[in-house]
Parts: sequence; structure tokens; C-alpha cells
Amino acid sequence: MARKNSLRDFQAYLAGRLSDAAQGQAGTSWLGIEIGGEGWLIDLADSGEIILAPQIAPVPLVQPWFAGMANVRGNLFAVSDFSAFLGTQPTPHNANARLLLIGVRHGSNAALLVPRMLGLKKPENFVPQADDENFPDWGKQRFSDSEDRLGRKLAVRELLADRTFMNIDIKKNLQFSPLRASKEN
Repeated sequence: MARKNSLRDFQAYLAGRLSDAAQGQAGTSWLGIEIGGEGWLIDLADSGEIILAPQIAPVPLVQPWFAGMANVRGNLFAVSDFSAFLGTQPTPHNANARLLLIGVRHGSNAALLVPRMLGLKKPENFVPQADDENFPDWGKQRFSDSEDRLGRKLAVRELLADRTFMNIDIKKNLQFSPLRASKEN
């Protein structure tokens, strides 16, 4: 029972921080997520609303990383499994999975399905590292924390402008895996 209360408290706290950030009242914060063992950081203002992963309706003839469509309070969102898009294991549909409604701020009903939240992070606790030039612009910026763990910063606007991410048609055969590409080089 205590676990449910602490999860509710965390969700209420996070919802308050998101609301403050949207209204410009909060200092800069990042939201941490984990994909395939790698940490990712998203500007709190760009992360959008975070919800438990709802039922997702599959769509035929699309890229394998496109999870489908989700109805969130009467609005349809195109859901991409960010783990699968990066070439790692698809996000398991369990209690840890979350949906980040990243596109709303940018005029798009795009959402990312992510396997694990790492909570709020303070940018001042991270040190910039050399950019990963083998990675697209939306994910090449890297940071390390006080324990020398590397993390990438997700540039949401650039991701939403990326043709590979936005083109879900399987006929285009735009299989992209930045993790595989960076390991090959």
C-alpha cells in the first residue's frame, strides 16, 4: 500500500512541476528516462504530460517501432516505441511503461512509449561531454553525472522534424538504429 501512495505522491509532484514549467515558474529541470540501459534527458518543458501507458491500437503496415494509436481523453496520439526506434528491445507493456506526450507543445499529437522513468534531474548536476557525431541532431548531445554515467539529451523539436521518425510507412523501409550505427563506427 505504501508503494501506491509513494507513486501517487511522485505523480502529483511531477504533475505540479510540469504545470509550473509550462507556466514558466520553475527553474530549468530535466526529466530522466532509461532506454536500453542508457539514460536520456528531456527538458521538462518539452517532456509534455506523462501518463501510464494506455491501451494502444496497432496500425498495420508501419515501421516496427511505431506502436500504434492511443486515445488520451478523447485525443488520438501517434505512439512511437522509443526503445524500438533506437534499435533496442521494445518497451514491455508493464507497470513501469509510460507515455510521454511530447508533441503537444510543438503542435503535434506525437507520443513516446518509454520503459522506465528516472525522475527529475537538475542540469547543474551534469557536465557536457563531446557530441556524438554519429548520432542524429536530436540525440547527439551528451552529458555525464557525478558518477560518470553518460546520458543523452533528447532534442524534442529536432526529433519531431526528423524524416525517419515521422515517416512510419513500412514501404519506405527507413529502418534506423542510432545505437547500431554508433557501435559500427
